Amino acid sequence: MPPGWSRVEIAGKPGDVFDPPGGPAGRSALLFLHPVQGQSPADNRAYTAELARHRLPCVAPWGGRSWWVDRVCPEFDPELTAEQHLLQNVVPWMVDHWDLGPRGVAAAGIGMGGQGAVRLGLKYPDRFPVVASVAGAFDFHERWGEGSPLDEMYPSRERCRHDTAVLQLDPHKWPPHIYFTCDPEDGDWYRGNDRLHEKLAAYGVPHTADLHTAAGGHTWAYFDRMAGSLVGFVADGLAREARRLV
Repeated sequence: MPPGWSRVEIAGKPGDVFDPPGGPAGRSALLFLHPVQGQSPADNRAYTAELARHRLPCVAPWGGRSWWVDRVCPEFDPELTAEQHLLQNVVPWMVDHWDLGPRGVAAAGIGMGGQGAVRLGLKYPDRFPVVASVAGAFDFHERWGEGSPLDEMYPSRERCRHDTAVLQLDPHKWPPHIYFTCDPEDGDWYRGNDRLHEKLAAYGVPHTADLHTAAGGHTWAYFDRMAGSLVGFVADGLAREARRLV
């Protein structure tokens, strides 16, 4: 692993942990959710470099193809949902490990993980005041019926759709810092990002959406291109939250 990264077990499940060389910049940290293929930021130079530059601690837990939702995914665990693992195990571990301040946890990710991060923030805005996504797979119900774990997790495509991030929005309460990007050439997930942008705008929810930058579609060339923007947004949002609580 690159300098700063280590492998740990949290409640019996693996995760990669980044302790910034030189120590953290503040009492905040990032929960990073991996895409459906399971790639960790510990194996990525672009995201590691940005975490180090901002001195931002990070935990990247393993979630299988759970889509980070509150549904049992046998591939992940026969009883515990991925969402509850994050809420009950991973986030408390982060708070204890780094002595995080109030509202000191951000959530971000790529693809499956991107939608999972935004979905967490929309469901639990007090726990995740800063959320960010690159190429978020917000319309993951489109994958229902293709033989993936989603077929076991939901009885129908419609039930799956009702659990997507865009339908978690409470028009009266939301995370104060929301960021998402999607390459306009991303044929699978662009429409879902645009739909989320439209709904947030319709409700007057402040957010930052980059749906114009192109760098190869749904590829790591694009994901890496957006690393600086994503981590920079997260670090700035966490710093703003910390100042607000002083």
